[in-house]
Amino acid sequence: MLTLADELALLAYDDDGTRRLGQPSLGYGLAGAVLVELAIAGRVDVVDKRVAALSTAPIGHPALDEALTRIADDKLRKPQYWVEKLAKGLTDQVLDGLAEAGVLRREQDRVLWVIPRTRFPSPGGVEPPLETEVRQRLTAAVATDDPVDPRTAALCGLIKAVQFDRKVFTDLPRDRVKARLKAITEGDWASDATRKAIEQVQAALTAVMVAVVVPAATS
Repeated sequence: MLTLADELALLAYDDDGTRRLGQPSLGYGLAGAVLVELAIAGRVDVVDKRVAALSTAPIGHPALDEALTRIADDKLRKPQYWVEKLAKGLTDQVLDGLAEAGVLRREQDRVLWVIPRTRFPSPGGVEPPLETEVRQRLTAAVATDDPVDPRTAALCGLIKAVQFDRKVFTDLPRDRVKARLKAITEGDWASDATRKAIEQVQAALTAVMVAVVVPAATS
């Protein structure tokens, strides 16, 4: 089963390995996905605006278990701290995991025959079936008013927070996408405690993204 970070990473790359969501946005988005996944799994909560480990029981996924250990071993810190901290090296870790699972392919070459580059295209240059399933879930969630499962709702919130929705929902009217994402992220798709924790993680992710986007817009 793919994690939320896996799903976001697949969406962030074209089938030829070209990145559609740049850095540091992707790294922050993946870090937010890890925190949200831990919250959904009941491993962490946000207490008094600080991330707290509720259980150190492993989930069975390297990126998630490593993040949980780091959170449990540290003092209570704000979600924004962990978004920035966990983002370091996370993109490579997630992509390496997808390559090891055969979902993507690791490909190394050089730019201008000099600069080493590692790309992660899909096998055969066609969209992986797992990514197709993710896109179908997202499209159904946004195109209709049907109930949305917690994981899809969480992924919608992450896509919105990193401002990636324009590239994910290219075939849907913009007004519909904005309104539906707002409704989904504010909906009752999880328990109150879990939803509040996820909302604070997504708010932290949005704050980090503002710090990224504003300087770029004014430079």
